[in-house]
Amino acid sequence: MKQHFMMFAAYNQWANGRIYDAAADLDEEEFNRDVGAFFRSLMGTLNHLLAADRIWMKRFTGEGDAPTALDAILHRALPGLRAAREAEDRRIVDWVGGLSDKALSGRFTYMTVSDMRTVSQRLAPALDHVFNHQTHHRGQAHMILTVLGCPSVSLDLTHFQRTEEGRAFA
Repeated sequence: MKQHFMMFAAYNQWANGRIYDAAADLDEEEFNRDVGAFFRSLMGTLNHLLAADRIWMKRFTGEGDAPTALDAILHRALPGLRAAREAEDRRIVDWVGGLSDKALSGRFTYMTVSDMRTVSQRLAPALDHVFNHQTHHRGQAHMILTVLGCPSVSLDLTHFQRTEEGRAFA
């Protein structure tokens, strides 16, 4: 299981980098344009991904800053948001790399953000959710970039596995 989650942490970092690279050519208006996505704009969508990861990492580790809302705007400009995303991705990769098989099969307890309930669940399915959630909203970010006229970005896991960074997971 650890290798599986290490692959997804590395893939997550790689795919986020590709989305941010594609977004780098957008001007401020395009970055903030409401295109009808769930979090309206690319700025809102990328902030949601960072906010959700910080919330989950706080639940998993008990450390770090976590917003109190899933639609929190942590950074309005792309450079600051990208720097925070890169730091969070390194944090996720390092944390997953330090997990033992015993920890992965264990449980943890946390408080939900949306309705303030206490939940206890196994760690491995929660990690599956975190990486699936990233993929879901990165797909929305990809759609936003396409609507804004940016070239399509390949985010397939198999594409990652054929890169230098992903070859170890193929």
